[in-house]
Amino acid sequence: MPRPSPHPRSAYAVLREITTRWADNDAYGHVNNATYYSYFDTVVNTWLIEQGLLDIEKSPVIGLVVETGCQYFAPLSYPELVTGGLRVAQVGRSSVRYEIALFGKGDSAAAQGHFVHVYVDRVTRKPVSLPEAMRTALAPLVRTEEAAS
Repeated sequence: MPRPSPHPRSAYAVLREITTRWADNDAYGHVNNATYYSYFDTVVNTWLIEQGLLDIEKSPVIGLVVETGCQYFAPLSYPELVTGGLRVAQVGRSSVRYEIALFGKGDSAAAQGHFVHVYVDRVTRKPVSLPEAMRTALAPLVRTEEAAS
């Protein structure tokens, strides 16, 4: 499989600044690869909270991560202001594939990846249909690979 190319900022519907922390760097002087997933999670969940779609303590429907992936292109490092880009690649009956990119100073992604959330009932943990309010809020974020490039 050929290595993907880094996406430009314009490929993402939402952009959010993330402040790196001293603790994000590893012994090699750059942000540790596992921390990128924390940034991904922050971008997605902050957007959901801002849209009124997620109340961490009370939402009857919550998203569980069932798949993740990331491609790394360039290092990020503390202190650096990172921009997280968010788009949606697919909306299913009970799932959403969020695509996230992290940008340093340039226009090309330093890393890009995805989370697939399956939305479940908070108590039973059984998959449920996406609430209509969520479908409506997600619609402007949907980008196909062709449209995003």
